[in-house]
Amino acid sequence: MSIFIEGIVVRQSEHENLLEQRAYNFSAGPAPLPREVLEQARDELLDWQGLGASVMEVSHRGLEFLHTAQEAEQDLRELLQIPENYHVLFLQGGARGQFAAIPFNLKGDRSSADYVDSGYWAQSAINEARRYLKVNVVADGRAGDYCAIPAQDQWQLDRDAAYLHYTPNETIGGLEFSFIPDSQDVPLVADMSSNILSGPLDVSRFGVIYAGAQKNIGPAGLTLVIVRDDLLDRGSPTCPSVFDYRQQVAHHSMYNTPPTFAWYLAGLVFKWLKKQGGLMAIREVNVRKVAKLYGQIDSSDFYQNSVEPAWRSRMNIPFALASTELDQLFLAESGEAGFRYLQGHKAVGGMRASLYNAIPERHVDALVDFMQDFERRYG
Repeated sequence: MSIFIEGIVVRQSEHENLLEQRAYNFSAGPAPLPREVLEQARDELLDWQGLGASVMEVSHRGLEFLHTAQEAEQDLRELLQIPENYHVLFLQGGARGQFAAIPFNLKGDRSSADYVDSGYWAQSAINEARRYLKVNVVADGRAGDYCAIPAQDQWQLDRDAAYLHYTPNETIGGLEFSFIPDSQDVPLVADMSSNILSGPLDVSRFGVIYAGAQKNIGPAGLTLVIVRDDLLDRGSPTCPSVFDYRQQVAHHSMYNTPPTFAWYLAGLVFKWLKKQGGLMAIREVNVRKVAKLYGQIDSSDFYQNSVEPAWRSRMNIPFALASTELDQLFLAESGEAGFRYLQGHKAVGGMRASLYNAIPERHVDALVDFMQDFERRYG
């Protein structure tokens, strides 16, 4: 059998091979989705659940979608072992929307909140929060160029703060917390946009967890919020209704029309994670992947990563070459070899490889092989 693709006639077997030729995609986000998820979405795109319509074309209040939404929440609860006294919300607005939603929902009768400055995204959260309340920066990695954060016994915590906010993983600087901070009696809030679902997590340690979906959850456009029940009475009366946790809880994340396609895809990702063996299993894979890449970086002086080993991210690995004059050559040759989105963020330069859950281990092996070959030729 022959089919027509982009101006050429190819046999069916050749077409299947073309479909296999996906790039080595190391994008920091939006990031790759699991291949099986994409294939299922492709197969269901025109006819979802026998309705003769796409999931994007049916009512979010119809029984079919309501069942899918409830199933996605249940699968997420099982993966993260979310306690019953926590609500799960599927919202919009991204993490930046939550930068404002957090003070609106948690300020209560308090006048200030504690924040940890661990890099670019923590700073963004701090700058937004300062529009609504006083911010105390209780720990600052700026002095060490965000290669580490001061030990927690040096943090200047305020027992009267509305909450303590931190960013467990910085996608740009490549810094990640290996521990959950002790917030004492103050609710702990975490922006887990880039490391949620990368391993087991004790949700009970947190007051609020939020995450943009486009790393480990699903496509851009969806924002996940996990909020403890007792915090719902802290909301400001001036909070916009669409960001009001109590309002969204009451309407089961459907106060406004939710991003249904993104919610559906997130549900497929949750099922894919369960098939992989859950978060313990995915953590083991992630540990192997990151050990290979850091091992290559540390094996010579040709590649460097400046983050202190105890603070190195498992998800986002920035690295520099021996000479910045080689940067463009590295990007050009890696691009020709099928590697995509290895250029570092403009704020720091250099290179960056993001190793989210959907990155196959063999793609990391291929990157390491390329880096070794590039060093042999130009080192």
